[in-house]
Amino acid sequence: MASLNKVFLIGNLTRDPELRYTPGGTAVANLGIAVNRKFKDSSGELKEEVCFLTVTVWDKQAEGCCQYLTKGRPVFVEGVLQSRFWETPDGQKRSAIDVRAERVQFLGHGAKDAAKEPGAGDAPEAEQPPGGEAIKPEDITWDENN
Repeated sequence: MASLNKVFLIGNLTRDPELRYTPGGTAVANLGIAVNRKFKDSSGELKEEVCFLTVTVWDKQAEGCCQYLTKGRPVFVEGVLQSRFWETPDGQKRSAIDVRAERVQFLGHGAKDAAKEPGAGDAPEAEQPPGGEAIKPEDITWDENN
């Protein structure tokens, strides 16, 4: 039987990314994102539903997300679903399904940023990383295999 585990999401960050490192020194970041879905119910009334997800990002991609992304910023995430299982200190079993990012693409400004920046909706000024050439945050995308 064939199987496929692939997700494509566009949503807004619900909090600033959280960066940490594994004991082996690998960067890992968690992104909280909200993805909205609009639909009509059986009576024809327009409804909106929000799905809150945790996205795990690894390596250089995690560091880049933490450097450039903030709460409210829209992102495109390509990845796979991943199950987690753990036991609480009082012995209760818990589980969650998260998204493991293979690629994160930064989209335009978040609503909060756009309201306070001149030229909202325009591409942000290029940032100059230490010892590197100028880059724009929305131009950064990573492939997990790089």
